[in-house]
Amino acid sequence: MYSFRKWLAGVTCVAAIVVSGSAYAARADIEVTLQEASAKGAAGSGKVLYTITNTSAATLHVLNWETPLNGVSGDLFSVDLGGQPVRYVGRLVKRKPATDKDYITLKPNESRAVEVDLSAYYEMYRAGQYVIKYKRSADTLVREAGNAVAAKASGAAAPAVTLETNAIPLSVDGGPAPSSKQASSDLLGAINGAAAASTTFASCSNTQKTALTKARTDATSIATNSRNYLNANNTGSRYTWWFGAVTSGRYTTVTNHYTNLSSALGTQAYKFDCSCTESGTYAYVYPDQPYTVYLCGAYWTAPANGTDSKAGTLVHETSHFTVVAGTDDHVYGQTGAHNLALSNPTNAVDNADNHEYFAENTPARQ
Repeated sequence: MYSFRKWLAGVTCVAAIVVSGSAYAARADIEVTLQEASAKGAAGSGKVLYTITNTSAATLHVLNWETPLNGVSGDLFSVDLGGQPVRYVGRLVKRKPATDKDYITLKPNESRAVEVDLSAYYEMYRAGQYVIKYKRSADTLVREAGNAVAAKASGAAAPAVTLETNAIPLSVDGGPAPSSKQASSDLLGAINGAAAASTTFASCSNTQKTALTKARTDATSIATNSRNYLNANNTGSRYTWWFGAVTSGRYTTVTNHYTNLSSALGTQAYKFDCSCTESGTYAYVYPDQPYTVYLCGAYWTAPANGTDSKAGTLVHETSHFTVVAGTDDHVYGQTGAHNLALSNPTNAVDNADNHEYFAENTPARQ
């Protein structure tokens, strides 16, 4: 699969290194530095060297997928050209909540580094000087930082963990423009003349095809139920639990999202690819490639309906498509999604799991 090979090729691992943290200790507990890659032929290519350093006096645990150390599978960087954001076009993944094995241990003064070809994940085909910055926060990146935030929310005292990063200019020579995509005026139009509401499969068994056909029907039902709830101007706990305090702007955005979700799931041509075997992953998509969904190992053990279900996963993944809702993955899991609604409603409205849990509505809220 070309896109997957490109994803693997986009990252070149660099051996872990240990450096003195004295220069950073006064500023932050975790330091992320970016610099233009210095390898021969790297100039103008869009490659950067990402280095993460534990500048604190304590061992810290960094969530692997919030870094590019083992590949980029999320929108980790802010990439601007001429003051305008550049679109992320790499994988967006629904995962199981993190466990111990998903964290990288960084001892005091320890660093790890990796060279990343940002042009494999962002639309950097225009020549010019880009501005690059790592954009994840300490509480999602570092386990101890997340624990401190949770402790503070419950009234307990806990030392904060701080993160500092830099922004760099990056000159890029440019490359071929991407293939044509749907026009914004036809956000939910049929793609390449494919039959509306059709479903095709790749590398799927008959059992998987049957499960996916039912899941799409169920996903359409819960997305439509969500749309109808919002069109009735309901502002009960179902909304506030997953999207936070009600404002007219956010409520309108969420309503538009479910209008698009219901339409896409009910009328568009989908392709389901069952070739992924990653056990900790439910599914992933490329946001600018509607409506192809890659199903992975965790998907097949999920319930048909309810929390983290097969139907809900299709809502989650469909929300990632730029032409539908353009959501990101700020947090995973019901606890994280609810806490996000309380602490940052704007990000909750932009988070795919919040959209899934609102649609699944398990346990039911009014």
